Amino acid sequence: MQDITHTFVETRGFATHVVQRGDGPPLLLLHGWPEFWATWEPMFDRLGNRYRLIAPDFRGFGESGNPMPGRTDQAGADVLADDIAVLMDRLGIAQAGFVGHDVGAFVMQRLALDHPDRVAGLFFFNCATHGVGARFREPRQINEIWYQTFHQMPFAPALVGASRGACRAYIGHFLKHWAHDKTAFDGVLERWVDNFMRPGNLQGGFNWYVSQNAGRLAVMAGTAPKPPRIGQPARVLWGRHDPVLRCDWIDVVGEYFENVEAGIAEDAGHFVHYETPDRAAAEIDRFFRRIGYRALAQS
Repeated sequence: MQDITHTFVETRGFATHVVQRGDGPPLLLLHGWPEFWATWEPMFDRLGNRYRLIAPDFRGFGESGNPMPGRTDQAGADVLADDIAVLMDRLGIAQAGFVGHDVGAFVMQRLALDHPDRVAGLFFFNCATHGVGARFREPRQINEIWYQTFHQMPFAPALVGASRGACRAYIGHFLKHWAHDKTAFDGVLERWVDNFMRPGNLQGGFNWYVSQNAGRLAVMAGTAPKPPRIGQPARVLWGRHDPVLRCDWIDVVGEYFENVEAGIAEDAGHFVHYETPDRAAAEIDRFFRRIGYRALAQS
């Protein structure tokens, strides 16, 4: 199996940090928050002998550049999807399979709608859709989504980044609270702190929430138009114990995908790919084999 490679690819006025491993059909791995490319290392170890795994850092995350380094609302799902489409052009990839969750899951939905020919299949770990609607603001959920408002405050990066200890406490809270396996990130926490202490990375991640706010409020208010159903084959594997993207919300997935297999990962929370990597890798491989992607990509 090939070693992991790190490259920087000029995308749309900034350099995207891209980490790759393996040969074979390309799979783009799209991270969430609070994450960066390294969240996919367990998949590199398990799938790098079968696929060309490509894990980019979104603009403002990880080691990628950011054409708008301050507070901006130009870092939503549509912008990030366009970034990925251009990145594929730069890498010479006409079509790929996609794996992602959290931020990445929203971006994948936009990619499927805005760049349908680029998408061979979609594998989601947890997948919030337009259909979640007002359930985001149900009484049991209010205390789980406070951070989405806090991240929009202009002082938020200064507070979280005031010291390494403050950053560790903040980022560590989400890695532990959102996981069912509370020890899943213990061995890599300092790497995550290193990442978010990089100049601009806290604001870079928070810009996702600034950018998504109008759409999020419209979905909760019931005024957001329902998007078209996605036609590409999809698989959703949702962590039973995710407190922020609740597995109950899997009930509407069929309204947004024409061809979807959806199920629950009983032993995982928000980070299915990191908490239960053996199951995650096996399910990814099974899905892409089932839809004939390996054979199609190699033909």
